[in-house]
Order: sequence, then C-alpha cells, then structure tokens
Amino acid sequence: MQRLNPMDAQFVGAEDEDAHASMAIACSAIFEGPAPSYREFIASVASRLDAAPIFRRKLLTVPLNLGPPVWAEDPDFDLRYHVRQTALPTPGSDEQLGNLMARVMGQRLDRDYPLWEYWLVEGLRRGRWALILKVHHAMVDGVAGTDLYRVLFDQSPEPSPQARGNLYSTGTMPTAGDGQAARAPSSARLAYQAALDMAALPARTALALNGALAQPGDAIRRLARTVRATAKLAASVRPAVPSSLHGPIGRQRRYAWARASLDDVKTIKRSLGGTVNDVVLAAATSGFRDVLLSRGEEPSPHMVPSLIPVSLRTSGQECSYENRVSLLVADLPVHVAEPADRLATVRAEMSALKEAHGPSAAQALVALGHYTPYPLAALVVRLGYRLPQRDIVTVTTNVPGPAEPLYGLGRKLVEIIPYVPIATTLRTGVSILSYCGNLTFGITADYDTTPDIDVMVHGIERGITDLLKAAGLSQAAAGPK
Repeated sequence: MQRLNPMDAQFVGAEDEDAHASMAIACSAIFEGPAPSYREFIASVASRLDAAPIFRRKLLTVPLNLGPPVWAEDPDFDLRYHVRQTALPTPGSDEQLGNLMARVMGQRLDRDYPLWEYWLVEGLRRGRWALILKVHHAMVDGVAGTDLYRVLFDQSPEPSPQARGNLYSTGTMPTAGDGQAARAPSSARLAYQAALDMAALPARTALALNGALAQPGDAIRRLARTVRATAKLAASVRPAVPSSLHGPIGRQRRYAWARASLDDVKTIKRSLGGTVNDVVLAAATSGFRDVLLSRGEEPSPHMVPSLIPVSLRTSGQECSYENRVSLLVADLPVHVAEPADRLATVRAEMSALKEAHGPSAAQALVALGHYTPYPLAALVVRLGYRLPQRDIVTVTTNVPGPAEPLYGLGRKLVEIIPYVPIATTLRTGVSILSYCGNLTFGITADYDTTPDIDVMVHGIERGITDLLKAAGLSQAAAGPK
C-alpha cells in the first residue's frame, strides 16, 4: 500500500470536482507494419509488467477524506480488461487516428480497476499500426510516462528473451493476475492509518524545523528565494484578457498534432538564441495567434498565460512512477507579430521566471502539502476548483523523449504523439515531445468550442517555418565567419 503524494492527490481531486475532466495523459506510438495479433501483443505486455508494478495497483480512497488516496495491489487484476484492440476505417489517416484518440481520452478511467489502458490500433496508412497508452496523471508525470516506453519496448528489433518466450507460448490467453495478490485493505484500516499519520504530523513538522535550524544560513537563503519566487508567481497569476480561448468546456475532445524537425529547432536556437524549449513555446504561440486572428480577435498582451510544468527529477529518477514537477506561469506573446521578436519575448519571459526561481514557489507550495492535514489540503483544492478560473488559458508541456529508436515486437517505432488533458476553463492544451530527431506537438481541444483545431496545427508548423526563415536572414546578415 502506497499513499499518493500531494501532487498526485491533486489530480484525483481535480477530477472529482470537474465533471467534464478526464485527468489521463497519453501517447500514441506509431509502428511499422505488420501489426501483431492481439494474443502476441498481450503476451508481450504480460512479460514486462513486473518492471512497472504500478500497473497492477488500483486507487483506494480513505473514508471521510481523512487521508490521501492510496495505491493497493488489485487482487482481481486481469490484463485483458486493460489491453484493447480496434482498427481505423480506410484509409487510416492522421485525422481518423486523432478522432479515435479524442474519443478514447474523453472517457474517464474506471477507478474500480488500475488506472490505465492500452489500445492496439490497426489499419493506419502505409501498413502501419499504433499503440495508445492511456494512464491517469495521478500515476505518472510526463517524464515517467515517457520512460514507460523504455520498459515496454526494446532497443533493437530482437525482442527481449522473456518477451520472446511468452510470444510463442501456447495455452490460454496470458494475463498478469495470478490470484496471489493480498486482499485490498479495508476501509477501517485505511481510516485508522490515516488517523495515525495525522497524529504524527506535528512530530514530522518539528523534525523538518529542526533540520532547517541546524543550517540557518541555508534555510534563510532558501526562504528568501521562495519569497521572491512566490511574489513573481502571484504577480503573474492575474485575470487574463478575455478571449474565445478561455471559458467553459464540455466532456468531449478534439485532437490533432503538428510536426517539426528537432534539427530545425536547434538551427533556430543557434541563430536566434534561446533554448529548444523557448523555440517550441514560440511555435505554440504562433498557433494561438493564428487561431485568434482567424476568429477575428485582436491578440493582446496577457491574453494567453500558460501553465508550464517543470520536471524536478534528477538523473536516474525517470523510472519513479509519481509526479515530480513544479509549475511556472508564462505569458505567451500572441500580440507580437514578427516571429523573431516573438521568440525574443518568450526568451525574456522564461529567463525572468528562471532568475526569480519561479519553480521554487510552486515547489514550496507542493512541499507544504506534506505538512498540512490532508482534510484541510483537500478542502483547499476543492474550493480552488469551484471558484471561477480566469488566470490560466492553456497548458504547455515539453518532454524529451528517447533519442534512439525503439522497437515493439520487432517492429520499429517511428513516431510518438503526446496528449495532455484539459479541465476547468482551459479549452486548449499543447504537449510537445521529441523522439529520434523529430518533434510532435499534440493539441488537445474542447470539442464544442474549438472546431478550428487545424488552424492551430498549421499555425505551429508555419511558426517553425517562419523562424527558420528569420534564422537564415540572421545568418546572412552576420556574413561568413
């Protein structure tokens, strides 16, 4: 039994408070053909589940909300429930795959089971097939979710020995449940343990204070950084300029994606300055700008403040399946017309946030959750979701994926397309992921209010093209070196 950390518990609370939210993240992995049979695929997954034990655990809530939910082994785990199979109609286009992805992601995961699904999708163009991995955000963040691909797939066309053994085994349909898992803890036990944890909270708080007082200089410097960062974060969280990008949403989704070359992004970075993240944020800004202009709205400052997750993982922590992120709020400069100037504005904004130790404030607030009675912390989260939300218009994530090719059952993985959930009044979200020298921008949108999702796709791709042109002009003006 494992308790959810404060960040993980927030994703559960968010879903409880928003009837239209499904807080699952996902990726669609596109493979060269031919597609494996369902039996071959489920055998491969079964052979690898021991490397990701979180997949066998389901979510249990504590009576009276005395403590955070817990992960517990599912004694009735059946792999066949989680692994599904479907096919696209001819011609198996990107649009059809996007429509399927939207339908799959619009449905909430059933909390009576471990919170994940795997969809084997046949019938893509060029004889290809896809796998959709859908996981609740309370289980993993983007970095850990990407690492699951390294667990489930191989680094060469030759399957691992264990997977190969299962692949050609005979007998009944393979499942991961062996009937030996312990029964789930009772409600009484969950409540009792939560009460003990609350009783121990003052002692944990005292130990943390003693640790800080043992090094007062470091504690004061950390406090000063956090205060400055909190002031910056508070200043950035102010009502956004009203636009059609922000407002009530429904339960159904639209989904599409844009593509770019990582080499092109690095060329832009070298010529115009900044980081890879700055360039992709500038491209996303171009997409939002085009949507606003196409709707007859004049882009203005502070019209598209974006929530930007920042990973707190250090090297070697990628396979820890929980959320380890902080948050920034950055204004996407949709009002800036020139592509190079738009990138420069993004650079300045992100640099200012980093210099102010922007992630420190959100990190400190998350850490505070460890020393706050859970019923009080949960009440704050519920109240926050019930209040009108006018400060954040979108969420933009950028996660580095595998740099080397991966293989599934001997077939080459050619593309990974990410998905980020939206909730409350966020009508659009953008998730960016790199794989083998390519970038994909997965765009999640509310179905009813964003019928023009293609404008966003073309705007992002045009944004990269415009920045490449600006980079070429910059290099030409600099002359030979």
